[in-house]
Amino acid sequence: QVQLVESGGGLVQAGGSLRLSCAASGRTASMAWFRQAPGNERDFVAAVKWANSNIYYKDSVKGRFTISRDNAKNTLYLQMDSLRPEDTAIYYCAASRNTLITSTVRRIESYAYWGQGTQVTVSS
Repeated sequence: QVQLVESGGGLVQAGGSLRLSCAASGRTASMAWFRQAPGNERDFVAAVKWANSNIYYKDSVKGRFTISRDNAKNTLYLQMDSLRPEDTAIYYCAASRNTLITSTVRRIESYAYWGQGTQVTVSS
């Protein structure tokens, strides 16, 4: 069993930064961040596969968001810079015990374990 606990959300002005954390217990092979804005479906943001350190981003966050991991702490991070009001959402950490193939890393159903979510609000 894998448990995920997110933290680091909050209210920030447009152009500001936040860093989300996801503390994981148990072994994982692929991890990701998704987000869900009010009235919208949950949407992929970024993912990483530990076996080869391949990283994937949603196009609209490339160059602004950085996904990383602290191996010693078994914690996943999402550094979010140059935040925009459209980044406002609940952000969820997700994990899989499998090294996902590239075509599946953006799919919600690829991840068996989810955190409780953390709210990020970007004001204009």
